[in-house]
This record gives sequence, C-alpha cells and structure tokens, in this order.
Amino acid sequence: HVQLVESGGGSVQAGESLNLSCSISGHTRSNYCMGRLRQAPGSEREAVAAIDPNGKTTYSDSVQGRFTVSKDNTQNILYLQMNSLKPGDTAMYYCAAARLSDYDGYCPTLPYIHEYNNWGQGTQVTVS
Repeated sequence: HVQLVESGGGSVQAGESLNLSCSISGHTRSNYCMGRLRQAPGSEREAVAAIDPNGKTTYSDSVQGRFTVSKDNTQNILYLQMNSLKPGDTAMYYCAAARLSDYDGYCPTLPYIHEYNNWGQGTQVTVS
C-alpha cells in the first residue's frame, strides 16, 4: 500500500486556476495506476482524470481540455492542473491509486478508478 496526502485546494473565482498535489509515500517501487475523482454535495463520485505508469492520461468529458494530470516520478507527486474553473467544478477532490499488478498489467478505464484501494484525505475546491 501507499499513503496519499493531498494539498492545493481552495476558493477561487470562475476562470481562475488551481494546481492540486498528491504526495505519494510507502511502497512506491511498485507501478501504480493513479487517478483523480471528485464529489460534490448530494452528487455521485465522479472520476475526472487518470494516469498510468507510462504517463498515458485520460479525462472525463466534463474536464477535457481544462484539466491536466501529471506525475513527477522523482518526487512521487501527482498533480492536477485545473484551468478555466467553473462553479460546476466545486467539489471535494480525491487522489486514488492502485497497483498495476492488481489489474494484470493494464490500468482500468476511467469509470472504474473508484475501485482503487488507496485514497487521499481529499481537498476542497470551491469556485464562485
């Protein structure tokens, strides 16, 4: 298992940007599938971005073109750069990870990343 610690949330105006960080510690020698999910009050949890150990990224339609997920493998930090933020992006944002070996060498598609078994504590993003 790995431990995920999140930071970078806050309150911004529509059109502004935020960069969320997720620091990864623990058994980092294993390859991990990683992703970002969000949950707004009264809504289902939504997967918004994923990245595999090779750096391949996928995004939900709701954030495509505005959000960028990346990973610094030297520092073991997962980033989510969020641009052109909208009030509809207001939510608690979570970082999640799972070992690639748990998925027979292929990270699951975006809708299934809610199954990941390592989670950060969440960071609040509020856009007004």
